[in-house]
Amino acid sequence: MNAAIRIVLDKAIAGERLTVAEGVSLFDCKDLNALGQAADAVTRRLHPERERTYNIDRNINYTNVCAAVCDFCAFYRKAGDSEAYVLTPETLYKKIDETIALGGDQALLQGGNHPSLKLDWYEAMLSDLKSRYPKFNLHAFSAPEIWNFTKINKLPLRDVLQRLKAAGMGSLPGGGGEILVDRVREAITKNKCLTDEWLEVHRVWHQLGGRSTCTMMFGHIETLAERIEHLDRLRQLQDETGGFTAFICWTLQPDRTDMAEVPPAGSYEYLRTQAIARLYLDNIPNIQSSWVTQGLKIGQLALLFGANDMGSLMIEENVVASAGTVHYLTLEQIKTAIRELGYVPRQRNVFYEYVDGVAV
Repeated sequence: MNAAIRIVLDKAIAGERLTVAEGVSLFDCKDLNALGQAADAVTRRLHPERERTYNIDRNINYTNVCAAVCDFCAFYRKAGDSEAYVLTPETLYKKIDETIALGGDQALLQGGNHPSLKLDWYEAMLSDLKSRYPKFNLHAFSAPEIWNFTKINKLPLRDVLQRLKAAGMGSLPGGGGEILVDRVREAITKNKCLTDEWLEVHRVWHQLGGRSTCTMMFGHIETLAERIEHLDRLRQLQDETGGFTAFICWTLQPDRTDMAEVPPAGSYEYLRTQAIARLYLDNIPNIQSSWVTQGLKIGQLALLFGANDMGSLMIEENVVASAGTVHYLTLEQIKTAIRELGYVPRQRNVFYEYVDGVAV
């Protein structure tokens, strides 16, 4: 390792903010262990506690109908396709009942950019679920979906978010971020919000007192510098609002998509990118492992490369699974993965508050 990179790593470990150029330079580091050790040092400084966390929730895709076209998505269908669906209230109840029975406290409600459902439909869905399950968090709608709501309903973004919040939306997921660089977004998506629009949804939600997560899907056509540009846009917004609770990154799952010719990014690329994200995102408190795309062992190793959270038990996941990537863990496997690294597993909610009462 050259001396310049060592200086950058030591700077991040000490809690000093990295510049964009320093962030990009970390991709020149060929010593994966050194990146991991530095990221782990930052994680331990931010999270000196004995605990590492997980949550229990479910991804409920209330519809697969989407007017956007994303080259990396194998899940969406067009309106009128034989496989297109919108879930009934009874199906939603059944899924939430199953989640609660397994100890879960929230569902991620996410669909596509549906071309015809109006805002009052979403309000009715949220209100119905919130009245039926008042203590159950609705982690609902990605930024592209919400931007689509503003277009279909011809309403200001703030009005849309205020109405959704009043109806029962509890938190905002970070989906649809991909790479927050318009060159990339315009190349791999159509009819979908661009960078400033994605950020504005989260900005306004934070201004309304809401909390959200942020994400990055990488390993396709973006440059290494564009990965840092993405992280920098998130860091800037977090400086402004403080509303992000966690960052989650994963690699493109190209099978069965229009990007199937893209060579899959492997575990090395995942671990080094997550480690660099931990070093760069000095103001986002939590990083989740992506065992859903990486599998148990790399998901566990991610806890030594900047993550302090194993993410969700993920009772149901459809989007990544549509691309052929299917990893399932039991609750005991998640707890064991945490214990094997010398930590105490604790269940948390979307706000990173412990909900299990005592350490287990």
